[in-house]
Amino acid sequence: MTIEFSTGILYAFLLVLARVAGLIAFLPIPGFRAAPDTVRIVLALAITLALFPVWPVLPNTFPSIGQLAMWAFSEAGLGLLAGLAVSFLTEGFQIAAQVAGLHAGYGYASTIDPNSEADSTVLQVMASLSTALLFFTTGLDHELIRVLAASFARFPAGTWAPAAAGLDGVIRLGSAMLSTGLRLAFPILALLLLIDLALALVGRVQQQLQLLSVAFPGKMAVALAMMAALAPAAPKVFTAESQRMLAALWRALS
Repeated sequence: MTIEFSTGILYAFLLVLARVAGLIAFLPIPGFRAAPDTVRIVLALAITLALFPVWPVLPNTFPSIGQLAMWAFSEAGLGLLAGLAVSFLTEGFQIAAQVAGLHAGYGYASTIDPNSEADSTVLQVMASLSTALLFFTTGLDHELIRVLAASFARFPAGTWAPAAAGLDGVIRLGSAMLSTGLRLAFPILALLLLIDLALALVGRVQQQLQLLSVAFPGKMAVALAMMAALAPAAPKVFTAESQRMLAALWRALS
C-alpha cells in the first residue's frame, strides 16, 4: 500500500507550517524559547495537522524560488504580528514590576529572566512567570489558535500582506502597554511616596534617628504586602487587556 501526496498538498502543508512556526517562534512565553528544538518542532507539526480543514487548495504546479520566498516572508510576518501583540500584553506587567521594584528597593537584587535569559529584578521574573500562568489559565492560547485558523479563511497561505488599517490596532497596543504598567504600579508608588513623606517628617523632628536602616527593609515589606493585596486584580486586568489584544488581531484580519 502506497500513500501519494500531490504537489499542491505538499506546498500547502509547508505554507501552513511556516505560519504556525512563525507564531510559535515569536510567542513570548517564559522558558519556551529555551525549550528543546524537538518540542517546538513537534508542537508546530501538531498544530499544522490540526488545521488541515483550513489548508489552502493549491494547484499541482512548481512555483519559482522567488514566489516561495515571498510566501515564506508573508507567513513569518503574520506570526510576527501575533507574537508582537502578545508581547505588548505581557510587557505591560513587566513595566509595572520594573517601576515598582525600582522604587521599593528590589532593584538591588537580580536573577535570570527565563524569557529573555538576561539579568532582571526579582519582581520582573515574578511578573514574567505570572503572566505565563495567566496566558494558559485564561485560555489565551486557545484563542490564538482560533485566530490562526480564521486567518487561513481570510488570508490563504501566501496571500497575507501588512496593511496600515489593520496594523493600527496592534500599534495602539504599544501605548496601552505603558498605561497598563503605570496603572498597576501607581498604587504601590503612591504608598511608597506616603512612606517617604512620613519618614522625612519623622527625621525632621527627630534628627538623631537612623531612619535609613529602617526605611530600606520597611519599603520592601510594604511594597510586597501591597502587591499581595492587589494580586486578585491582576487576572482581571490581564483578561481585559487580552480581549483588547484579540480585538486588534481580529481587526488586522478583517
